[in-house]
Amino acid sequence: MQDFIIIGHKAVTTGGFSLNDMPGSAGRMDILCRCINSVFFLSHDLRRDVQAHLLLLGEPNPPRVIRFNGEKLRYLNPDERSAGALIKKALEIDDISSIETRSTPGVWIREADLSTLLSEFSSDGRKIFYLREDGEDIRSISEGLKDGVFILGDHLGLTEDEEKLVLGMSAGTISVGPLSLHADHCIILIHNELDRVAFGQIQR
Repeated sequence: MQDFIIIGHKAVTTGGFSLNDMPGSAGRMDILCRCINSVFFLSHDLRRDVQAHLLLLGEPNPPRVIRFNGEKLRYLNPDERSAGALIKKALEIDDISSIETRSTPGVWIREADLSTLLSEFSSDGRKIFYLREDGEDIRSISEGLKDGVFILGDHLGLTEDEEKLVLGMSAGTISVGPLSLHADHCIILIHNELDRVAFGQIQR
């Protein structure tokens, strides 16, 4: 299982946003929707052995974590509005607490912050990798990528406090290339590296 944590610093935490204005009124929810599509979609199929955790930090009720599980996921189509509709439905649930609540098949929501997510993965013995352009080349890493947890920021990156927290609990920073890329593009490149290893095109 691969897990991706995507942090949306401005992403709203209410279901009242418009699917017609996700870059604006929804706090760049469009970035998170593109990341969801990159995490799960193959040509004519979905990746089943992967999860995405959207950490929403915008107003009015942060923090919220929406978890997408590929094995159980339904009703997701390869467009931003489809992912946005599933996020919107999750945020419309009343009385969100620290206990996960299912909104639609394969999608759950709860109240949780970055520290909680990292602690949960760390306690399970999972290796956590922080994506940054100045990190270690992903192709030079020999262990831990399979079943790894990958952390990506939105258009704002990570704050200084978030970086300090992540670096204190991660296996380090990794890079998929020398240039700064969009988070959804980084996810596709990570998948490509792992696919090539899985199918024997790269030996590690």
